[in-house]
Amino acid sequence: MRVKRGIVRHRRHKKIRALAKGYRGMRRSTYVKANEAVIRAGTNSYVSRRLKKRDFRSLWITRLSAALKTKGIRYSVFIDQITKKKIGLNRKTLSELAIHHPEVFGKIVEMAGAKA
Repeated sequence: MRVKRGIVRHRRHKKIRALAKGYRGMRRSTYVKANEAVIRAGTNSYVSRRLKKRDFRSLWITRLSAALKTKGIRYSVFIDQITKKKIGLNRKTLSELAIHHPEVFGKIVEMAGAKA
């Protein structure tokens, strides 16, 4: 006796079409095209989650560099001094301090003792 899989197939197809909600044309309505689109979208989102980390790190570095330029210090020298003095603040925290709490950031720069 053969297996027809009626309800199982319907549920699987319905799940894929739900994931393809908001797509245009046959990518939303037909199972095969929707499945292709969902797989591709999943791959792209996986890659983009990794790329996002790079993008944010470069943003923090740019912000830090701009904040340090006003104090007459190069970014590379500042990071080197912070590492040597074992000040355990990452680039994200430092850039947030530079934007929202410049006086605290100024004290950190003084603690680092970085010279231009």
